Parts: sequence; C-alpha cells; structure tokens
Amino acid sequence: MQWSYPEVRQRLITAGLWPQGRMASLACYLAGMAGVLFALQRLLGMFARSWSEHLGGWVEFLAFLAGVLFFVLAFRWVKRRILWRLRNRLIVTYVFIGVIPAVLLVGMALITLYGLAGQFAVFVVTSEIHSQLRSLEAANAAVTNELAARLERGDPPTAESLAGLRKRDPAWNRRQVCAWYGDKPLPLCNDFKGASLTRPVFVKGRFRDIVRERDDLHLRVCSSMPVGTSQLIVVTSEPFDKELVGNIAADLGEITLYASGLTLDRTPSKPASAPGESAGGSAPASQVTVSIAPEKAKGGISVNSSKDGQTEEQVLHPTFSVGALPAATNSFDREITFGTPLAIVDWKTGEQAPVGAALQVTTRPAVLYGHLFATFGEFVQGVAYILVGVGIFFSIIELIALIIGMRMTRTVTAAVAQLHNATRHVDRGDFSHRIPVTSNDQLADLAISFNSMTASIEKLIQEQKEKQRLENELAIAQEVQAQLFPRQVSELESLEVHGFCRPARTVSGDYYDFLTASSHKLILAVGDISGKGISAALLMATIHSAVRAYSVENLPQMREPVAVGAVAGAGRVMAAWPEGVEVSPGALLSLLNHQLYESTPPEKYATLFLGIYDGRSHHLTYSNGGHLPPILIARDGSIRRLETGGTVVGLFDNMTYAEGAVEMHPGEIFLAYSDGVTEPENDFGEFGEQRLIDLVRDNRELPLPEISQIVTLAVDNWIGDNEQPDDVTLVLARAR
Repeated sequence: MQWSYPEVRQRLITAGLWPQGRMASLACYLAGMAGVLFALQRLLGMFARSWSEHLGGWVEFLAFLAGVLFFVLAFRWVKRRILWRLRNRLIVTYVFIGVIPAVLLVGMALITLYGLAGQFAVFVVTSEIHSQLRSLEAANAAVTNELAARLERGDPPTAESLAGLRKRDPAWNRRQVCAWYGDKPLPLCNDFKGASLTRPVFVKGRFRDIVRERDDLHLRVCSSMPVGTSQLIVVTSEPFDKELVGNIAADLGEITLYASGLTLDRTPSKPASAPGESAGGSAPASQVTVSIAPEKAKGGISVNSSKDGQTEEQVLHPTFSVGALPAATNSFDREITFGTPLAIVDWKTGEQAPVGAALQVTTRPAVLYGHLFATFGEFVQGVAYILVGVGIFFSIIELIALIIGMRMTRTVTAAVAQLHNATRHVDRGDFSHRIPVTSNDQLADLAISFNSMTASIEKLIQEQKEKQRLENELAIAQEVQAQLFPRQVSELESLEVHGFCRPARTVSGDYYDFLTASSHKLILAVGDISGKGISAALLMATIHSAVRAYSVENLPQMREPVAVGAVAGAGRVMAAWPEGVEVSPGALLSLLNHQLYESTPPEKYATLFLGIYDGRSHHLTYSNGGHLPPILIARDGSIRRLETGGTVVGLFDNMTYAEGAVEMHPGEIFLAYSDGVTEPENDFGEFGEQRLIDLVRDNRELPLPEISQIVTLAVDNWIGDNEQPDDVTLVLARAR
C-alpha cells in the first residue's frame, strides 16, 4: 500500500508529529542542516581533514540551536497536554515541593560529606607531616644547644644526644644531621653514610618545611644561633620517600605523591631569612591561589597557581604510591579520593613555589570514622544506629506525606471539575444550576458560595442597572450645579473678581456667587456646607437660590441686624422690608439662618460669608457666618482678616450677625477660600493658610485666573497621588 504525500502529512499532523508553527519549522530546518553537514563532515574527513574540522564547529552550533528550540517545543507540548488538568498540576507541585527539595538536600548533604571526608583525610596526612617536622625541630634545637655549649667551652663539637636518639628510635638511622660553624662544616656531618648536606645560604633564623634538593624531597629543619664571633647552623633532614609516606598511609589508605615536572624558580617568594621567624618557612610575598584540575594527561594532574593576576600551570605526574585501600565494610562504605597541594622550598635559593607537589589520598568513610571517633568506643556505634533509624523514619514520613498529598489531590480536582461544569452553565445564562454538596470542608463551602452566587447574580445585575441610573442622575446633577456658579461676571470698574470650585466628589457642597446689586455695587458670597455628596449639594442649591432671592436690586433694607425668627414667627418669611433702605449682610444672614433652621435637619448647617462692595467709596461691608475669615492682602504684603459676624448658619435659631466695613485700596486683593484649600495633608503636615497667603502675595501682579491656577496646582502637588479630601473653593477680588 502506497500513501501520497498529503496523506502522510495529514497522518503526521493527526499524530502531532508534523511541525506546526515557525519555531517548529525552524527547529526541524536547523536539525536537518546539522545532519547534512555532519554527513558531509564524515565524507570530507576521508580526504581533507582541515575542512572536516571547520565543519565540526558548524555542526555543533546548529545542533545546539536545534536542541534549544526542540526543548522549548517539548516544554510547551507538556504544558499544553499534560499540565492542563489540575490534578496533574497538583501532582507536579507536590513533587517539586516535597520530593525534589528532599533529593536536593540529600544530594547536597552527600556532596558536603564527601568534601568534608576528603578534607579530613588530607588533614590527617598533613597533620602527620607537620608532626614529623615538629619532632625534627625539637631534636634539632636540642643538638644546636648542645653544640653551642661545647663550642663556647672549647670542647670537641660532638652531639651525644644524637647518639642516644639513634639508639632509642630506629627512624634516626635514616635521618641526617649536619652542622656548620661559620663556613666550616663540623665533624657531625661525616657520621651519615650518604650524600652530605649543603650549607643553606638563605637561613638566618629558624626554618621548617619540605624542601627539594637534587630532585629529591626532604623534611628539613634548620636552626641558626650566634656562638662567639661566628654563626652556628644545624640542619636535620629526613627523606620524604615511600617509607615515610607509607607509615602515614598504614592505617589510612592509599597515598600517591605527584612531584614530577616541578619548576620551583618560576614563582619567587620572600626567603626565610628573618631571625626568630615562625616555623614553616617563608610565605609568598603576595596572595596566591591554587587549584587542582582533573587529569590533564594520562596518569597526571594539572595544577593551576595564580599570583598577582598571572596564572601558571604545572603538570604533575605520580612519583610513587604507597598503602592499600581497605576493604569496604558495607555498601555505603564508598571510596573517597581527595588531593591537596604541597608547597616546596628550593634548598639552593630558598625560594618557594606555591605548588611544588601534590598528595592524593584514597580512603573510605569507615577508616575516617575510626580516626575521628577513636576515643569514643562503642558509644559512636550507637549514635550511628540512631542516625540511621532517624533517616529511615524521615523517609517513611516523606513517603506517607506524598501518598496523602496525592489522595487529597483527587478531592480537590473533583471539586474543581464540578465548579468548571457549573461555570459552563453560568456562561450559557443558566443560573438555576446548583453544585451538589457532599462534604463539610472548605471546598464544600466554596460550592455553597457558588450556589449562593448564582442566586445573587440576577439581583446584582439589577443593582448594577440601578447604580448606572444613579450615576447618570449624578452626572445630570453635576451639570445642573455647574450652572449655579456664576459663568459670566459683570465686574465693577473698580473691582475685578474671579471664583473657582472643584468638588471632591461628583457634586460639591461649597458655594460662591457674585451678584450685581446696582451699577456700583457687587455682592460677594462664599460658603461651605457641612458634609459632602448629594445632601450637601442640595443644601448648597437652597442657599444659592435664597441669597439670590433675598439680594435682588432695590430690595427693602434692614440696616439693623435682627433675629428674623423672633420678628416674623416660626415658619414665616418677612414679605416686606422698610421702605428706602438697602440690603444688609447681617440681616440677610439672619434671614438665611432662620430659613435653614426651619427647613433642614439639626445636623445640617453651613458657613457663609456675605459682603457688599461699593465701587464709589471702595468700601466692603460684610458679615461672616462662621466661615474661614477672608483675607485682604495689601500691596506692602500686610494682611487684614474679615472676622466680624457670628456663628454658623442653620444650627441655632434667633441669631444676629454683626457687620464690619473695610476700605479696599487699589491693588489690594480679597482672598476667600474653603477648608479644602488649607487642610489637605501629606507627610509634612497641612497645606496651611500661610502657604496660601504666600502664593497669592508672590503672584499678586498676575491675572486673577492665573493666581487661582497656581494655588490649585500647589494644592494638587501637596496632595500628590492621594484622593482630594474636600471640595476646593477659591474666590479672588482685586481693587483697581
């Protein structure tokens, strides 16, 4: 049976094996190019090896790009096909939360234990080497003191203590001691049946280190002491060979010394020449870092040393290997291999290489365990059993937690599936569907909440429609209120005025107005209603209409402020005023107070400032009903506050309001405002009246609208991103 290309393509698409999308096509294209170049590389490798090497880099690059793209595509496929279900997501979540951290912690603990065990093995070896050096140094100091005493007495320079050491300790038969008095070697140097030691030219005090002489390594200590007119130098040396290292490895494991291919004179250091210098030789003059890399060549290791920003590489090959790896006590007693560098001093020059040799220690945890807890006896074995038991107990808990988590996953996914089915009913507009509740947990409470939600959706829709209707009505109310504020002001020849009001909400409870009483008189009104929102806006409209109704031109005057309620009676407004008298601000406030007291709830009141400016006399007659005192700012910067009046309007009945009169000089600015200008706060406190006065005073020569804009902009900057707390109202007037 033969299939055509479209049939094959359709079958692959159905199976999800045909690349779809630009990324999949690009990945397949790159993989194909890498395959073609790989085949071409193999073919050219038979004839032109150089061309084959050039193609190898392109093959690796294209294969890497294709691999990255295929990984992204595989992740998307897994996410789309496997992780779509909540159950699978929760299982993966449990694995990432419970299993992977535990595996990582165990792995980190094993790596740490391996590193600590290797460091401890190296520490055992280096400690034994330093112990040998200290032993040599003690014996060398004793010989030095004995020779110095004999030389000072004029006796033959022999060391009887050395003979005793060789009798008591067979190890001294392989150690060599040599001494010089000045430049003359003492007979002590001839007692050793081997190559003679050379006199160190770099030692001025004490020396203790591993040295290299004639391609051999030695443990060597040196003491220098002035005796008479010359210097006594005593050197004790022991070969750093298989026998020495083998004694260290006897109860530890296998130790390999890497010491071939050394170059000691590449990295000079400060010679150990200072008298009284601490044991261990000289330290490098600057900071040196050393790293041992894995095998570079067969049977060798690469050692990198860095000093003063320059890196030097040395390849060390094994010199000898001693000891034997002990048998494993159990399946967990694995092999541990660790290395450490050794600093070697050149005996000719005294110069020290940061890495002259390296030791590699191979042992097992059981051996290190015995070294570490050798003095604790059987108590340590009991502790080990306890730790193993704790580990098994924790593993069981981890397994139980994973099983419980997967069982709980089924409960969660079943509830989510029911919620998913219910949302489909809601999406179709079926609000009668209910989720069956069969348990008593948070998921059941969620199902009950969903059932309650579906019953409330229709009610919420109705409330939303009602809210939209109210918002539309508020928008209309805002437009109507905007018409109440004066849009075109008929200014007097001797007075220019400007007003601004910005509500904190949709509608405002602040009030200002300019009324032309006659050709040379102008009424200024500024007020603030208690509260915000619709109720304050309605009361503002009431005051607006009342002020305009009671302040029409040629209205009968009452110059004496009286308690209107007492004269006219409760609930009645005086219909007539005495003939031939002008409007009085105090009387008008009394009348408004009575009307508001009779027509509003007790908690509703207003502050109101009324002033009448006479353009002929430049006098402002006013009465302040509890409002923030307006301010007159003179040309010289001095201020006057208009405080004469009485309490707020509409709170108490039968109130009288006193009147005041001031003369406004040319250039003097009248400033009235609401508390929405001065009371906004930030981290530095309130905006404040003084800041408002300073702004108006500094910009007094600008047009009044610009002054108002500067003030409102300053208030906005003071508030910042916070919500405007109150209505902002500003009234300005300037005498000409």
